[in-house]
This record gives sequence, structure tokens and C-alpha cells, in this order.
Amino acid sequence: MIRPRSASGRGFRVWYHARVIVLGIDPGSRRCGFGVVARDGGRLRVVDSGVLVPGEHPVAERLARILDGLGDVIARARPAEASIEQVFAGVSPRSALVLGQARGVALAASARAGLPVFEYQPSEVKLAFTGSGRASKEQMVRTARALLGVDADLADEADAIALAVCHLARRAARLAVAPGRAADALARLRPARRDHRIAP
Repeated sequence: MIRPRSASGRGFRVWYHARVIVLGIDPGSRRCGFGVVARDGGRLRVVDSGVLVPGEHPVAERLARILDGLGDVIARARPAEASIEQVFAGVSPRSALVLGQARGVALAASARAGLPVFEYQPSEVKLAFTGSGRASKEQMVRTARALLGVDADLADEADAIALAVCHLARRAARLAVAPGRAADALARLRPARRDHRIAP
């Protein structure tokens, strides 16, 4: 079962021709969050977001369904780059193995579409999105709602959006012509509020 969210919403227009569109992926074998965020000038707009839920199947089949789902998202939104969460050191060996498999699917889907992939630690993403590297899942969901108008049902969706936003912020700093302009570039990167609802 795939539960995407609509790209339409009150007070919101999709700009697929925006200067930069990034796909954030929060990998998982049972739930894979995705968030497509466009930077239109100095504003951020959520183009598409949701959670891929492959259902109760063997691991191989779940991963295959997620691979197909991510392929559909990429074909629909046409992002230019992908941002994926790295495995953090605190997980158990078994969890790290399963997460590694899910990350492999996310990497494969991005590579198959020719997208450059950028990876970030969870704490770096939380810091960029909420201002705290130790933000809870509830805080990530609240921030997605407050800054971008996205009512994420699951933290996986909010995390994926945060991954895209984190990369756009880091990318702006790296592309600044001079080091002194990096702060100005980040300061100009502002989210656009929107209502983000599931299409009927």
C-alpha cells in the first residue's frame, strides 16, 4: 500500500521548473518516508510527500515494492538530487542490518534515476530542521506543520521532508560565492506555508 500526499493545496502552487528540487528519503523496510521539496528562489515549497507502506510481506518483496514506489515518486516529481539518512551508531546490529538493506533500496532508486545522492546524519538533519540535534519525532512532525503546513500522519514523512530541507540549506551554503555570503544565503532560505492534505 502506498500512501502519497497530493501536490495541490490551498495557497500553494507546484513549481517543477524550480531551480532546485530535492527528494528526501527516510529509509525503512516497513515504512519509507519521502518528501520532495522545491527551492523557488529563496522559498521552500513541499511538492509531494508521504509514506510508502509495502504491507506484511517477506523482506525481499517489501524492498521491491519500496523500490517501485520510490521510482514512481521520482518519475512524478522529477527531483534533481536526493538526500538520504545515514545509519546512526546507536542502533542494534540487527536494526542496522535491516536499515542498511532499506538504505540500499533508496540508493538504488536514486542511482537508477541518475540522481546525485547526499547523505546526512540524523542529528544534523534535526539541527537544520528544528534547531535541536536531539529533536523528538513529535517535534519533527510539529515543525513540518508549523514551517511548511504539512500535517504528517507519521514521523517518517516529516523526517523525509527534513532531509530535503537540510540538504537545500547545506547546498546553499556550499554554493555561496564567498564564505562571508554563506550566512546570507541561509538566511534567505525561507519556507512557504501551505496546507498539505491527502487528495480524496
